[in-house]
Amino acid sequence: MTQFHHEIVATDGAARAGILHTVHGEVPTPTFMPVGTAATVKAMTPEMVRSTGAGIVLGNTYHLMLRPSAERVAALGGLHRFMNWPGPILTDSGGFQVMSLGKLRKLTERGVTFASHIDGTRYELTPERSVEIQHLLDATITMQLDECLKLPAERHEVRRAMELSLRWAARSKDAFRPRAGYGLFGIVQGGTDAELRRLSAMGLREIGFDGYAIGGLAVGEPQAEMFRTIEGTEPHLPADRPRYLMGVGKPSDLVGAVMRGIDMFDCVMPTRSGRTAQAFTRRGTMNLRNARHADDPRPLDEASDCPAARDYSRAYLHHLVRSDEILGAILLTWNNLWYYQSLMRGMRAAIVAGQLADWAQGFAAEQAMGDLAVWSR
Repeated sequence: MTQFHHEIVATDGAARAGILHTVHGEVPTPTFMPVGTAATVKAMTPEMVRSTGAGIVLGNTYHLMLRPSAERVAALGGLHRFMNWPGPILTDSGGFQVMSLGKLRKLTERGVTFASHIDGTRYELTPERSVEIQHLLDATITMQLDECLKLPAERHEVRRAMELSLRWAARSKDAFRPRAGYGLFGIVQGGTDAELRRLSAMGLREIGFDGYAIGGLAVGEPQAEMFRTIEGTEPHLPADRPRYLMGVGKPSDLVGAVMRGIDMFDCVMPTRSGRTAQAFTRRGTMNLRNARHADDPRPLDEASDCPAARDYSRAYLHHLVRSDEILGAILLTWNNLWYYQSLMRGMRAAIVAGQLADWAQGFAAEQAMGDLAVWSR
């Protein structure tokens, strides 16, 4: 029976290339997880998501508990069958969404009570209930429930939230039902305070998890501050367990974080950008709403092996966007997810070859020349 573990196959500085072994299949790392919040990656079929090279996707406890309900998904055979995704699925605990509800929620030691944003129905989400929901969904990777504090905040508040998250981590671990090939991740909190991050990481290690996430970043802080926080946290995480940076991010964020030892990422950026006319390419980001694309017969990237980037002109994509045609969102989302996965493939190959620093320099140079190489005619 497959045991959940992260096999490191190569390192280059702090960066790692590996294979995440799970009951639902193997995932090469570093990896980017497309966000499928409500059991769908927006504007994509599962087949299109698979075509990009994605090996694992993300679902969300908060949204799925409200609609269609975890019990209904379980009765229908679990989330993999429900959404036609046989590969691994990580489910976010719902903490971030619940904490974002503001006055609609009430936080106590026991958990969070909140009003549904759909119909106002009251719910309670505790560490135990969050883990139970994720079990019913048949999540490959379950996340502990944590308090994701809005920053900036006073240090005493950041510490309070971090310590509550640690207590909830212990309860999540007690509630989790171990099964071969399934994993439970703890979440390091502590804002951008290095000492609080260290205390959080050490506390989680004492509890013991299959993987460790860094939460509470990518909330508007400068990139340099995010990188500094990763650098201060990474040495305190077990080297033999996967490291997951939650909610990140831009392509340059991914490259910098991989160079600092991160293995897993998720972010709505490539899919949300695809629905708002933004296309990620190896030479920067393009806004297909701009009039400059109206008469441009070139594809997004003639060197890409993504059909959306290679086979459709910028003029056509511009037309679709300006006409509010659904196909525009589909093609740009497909392009963006493909680009993110190609970024992961490039970094994995560079780590194995021991050339990540050179690869990263080339990446930065190509992105910097975007205005001339992509947008001018």
